[in-house]
Amino acid sequence: MASMSSSNAARRLLVIIPDRVTDILTKGEYQPNYYNPGELFDVVHILSTSQDSPDLQALQRTVGRAELHWHTHPEDPGLIAQNWQSWWKKPLRDWAAPGVETARRIDPHLIRLHGADWNGYLASRIKRKLGIPYVMSLHINPDVNPVRRHVRPPFTPEQERHNAFFEYIEHAGLRSADLVMPVYKPIVPYVQRHGVERFEVCYNILNGPNLREKSDYSRGERFRMVCVGRLVPEKNPDNIIRAVAELPEAELTIVGDGPQRPALEALSAELGVTDRVIFRPAVDNDELCEILPSFDAFVVHTEYWELNKSVLEALLTGLPLVINRRLGPPVPEFEDGDFVHLVENSVESYSHAISWLMRDDAAREDLGRRAYRHAQANWAPAVTEKKVVEIYERFMRGGR
Repeated sequence: MASMSSSNAARRLLVIIPDRVTDILTKGEYQPNYYNPGELFDVVHILSTSQDSPDLQALQRTVGRAELHWHTHPEDPGLIAQNWQSWWKKPLRDWAAPGVETARRIDPHLIRLHGADWNGYLASRIKRKLGIPYVMSLHINPDVNPVRRHVRPPFTPEQERHNAFFEYIEHAGLRSADLVMPVYKPIVPYVQRHGVERFEVCYNILNGPNLREKSDYSRGERFRMVCVGRLVPEKNPDNIIRAVAELPEAELTIVGDGPQRPALEALSAELGVTDRVIFRPAVDNDELCEILPSFDAFVVHTEYWELNKSVLEALLTGLPLVINRRLGPPVPEFEDGDFVHLVENSVESYSHAISWLMRDDAAREDLGRRAYRHAQANWAPAVTEKKVVEIYERFMRGGR
């Protein structure tokens, strides 16, 4: 941790996260100024509630030219085992106390949270003790895509305590926030369930320096597609691979890793398409954004109720997008126009869509250009960054 000797005139931001930053750095997923949009702050302190010691030189890109400081205040899983919410209150306050003192020494003008977790409870205590405002971005809807929760009843008493604990600390962080910023519309129902009134959808600020418009929609001998996402059951691209097997001119690059990868590699071998299905488990985000326009289409399967970064990145370059209609409510953002091609999660539906894009050059270009226009109007990095910077400045002036 660097010393806290910054001038009192410097604009200071405290970012509190639940993440292991080392893992994110290893995957190459960080983009420039991720923790300091618009380089608004001169000094950025990042505090993680995970036990972590990242490479600060590698992390510097996330705060731009700002002076970077690193802190940890690890969560205490032993608190989860207790039975009663009333019992949790004092131990949780005791757990948070050293973090409150760290914030007192930093004396930030604003606190930014990524996610509602232990970090949210800590921020609520800092605000209560020191009066420092905080804004919280939410990147998933935990009611639909749970990370911390047990989701398949009947629950054991231990699982019930676990779920109740995270409901308790999430609620504390959400209700005390000066503003909650869900990064897409499907998160809003979760925010509303917690009775939060001060919220505003603020889409992810993406990698502006490395995202460029696709200018050439002509295709080569092979029709090159890309699929980006973690290889988990909810995002399993097996039907896309089977569709590729039916189309000798099609080639698919799968960017991402996860528990489904061995089975998908075995499927590719079984179908005899290992030369046309390419697995890239990890690609640096800068490189990924730069190469996206070289593909002919972005084809993906996801059952998550979300508008994730990889889909936004594809749309912002003007890649034609083929994506499935998910089981359950549709993604609201896809209801706003005809800039994506929706399919069923079946081999036949993917095969039909890919074949159509392969043979109809005009339709492929039209879909891509519609995607680009819509994405630039709604999710361009300059647009989303400007909105977040304006929110920061408002709270630094004492606004609500």
